[in-house]
Amino acid sequence: MAITDPIGDLLTRIRNGQLRGLAKIKSPNSRQRIRILDVLQTEGFIRGYAELEFKGGKRELEIELKYHEGQPVIRELKRVSTPGRRVYAGVTDLKPHRSGLGVSIVSTPQGVMTDTSAREKNVGGEVLCHIF
Repeated sequence: MAITDPIGDLLTRIRNGQLRGLAKIKSPNSRQRIRILDVLQTEGFIRGYAELEFKGGKRELEIELKYHEGQPVIRELKRVSTPGRRVYAGVTDLKPHRSGLGVSIVSTPQGVMTDTSAREKNVGGEVLCHIF
């Protein structure tokens, strides 16, 4: 089955895994998903991830979810830009999410990064999601 929104699929898998209290979840592998997971790991929202390779060349990502005192670290995970409605923001339009407590992940010409990094590098791009 073809996935029309791979980023939305990844975010939904993370959200559902945390609602179930799972330690690890699996997701299909792609470069875009790896870049998003790198940002999530750097910001401390997930413990980490590993790339698994199976026979026949199929690859998956195994993502370790993070909890604090039994509660998920990620309280809100919202997809902003979708395949049917792309949302772009210039550097002046990138505002701190939840007064700086949350993070927006932005796909820029210089790579996938947080809104804070994008403002520091003075670049805008497609707003992928908000995390709190």
